[in-house]
Amino acid sequence: MDLQLLGLSFITVFLSELGDKSQVAAIALSGTTKSPKAIFFGTASALVLASLIGVLVGQGVAEILPTQWVKMAAAIGFAIMGTRLLWNSRKTTED
Repeated sequence: MDLQLLGLSFITVFLSELGDKSQVAAIALSGTTKSPKAIFFGTASALVLASLIGVLVGQGVAEILPTQWVKMAAAIGFAIMGTRLLWNSRKTTED
C-alpha cells in the first residue's frame, strides 16, 4: 500500500468535508438524540460507502476511457461550473 497516497487522500477528503452540509446534519442529529455513537457510526459509514462508490466508478471509468479524456472532461466541467458561478454572481451584483 502506498502510504503517501493514503495520507494525501485522507487529508484531501478530511479538509473537503469540514463544515459541509453532512457535518451540519450530523451536528443537528446529535443534538436531538441521546445516542451520539449511532450518529457517528451512521455518518461515518455513509461517508465510507459514498467514497467506495466513487472509487469503484472512477476505477471503472479509468479502465474504459484514457486518462487524458477523463482529465479533459473534469477540466471542462470545472470551467463550466466556474463560469456559471461567476456569471450568476455578476448578475446578482448588478441587481
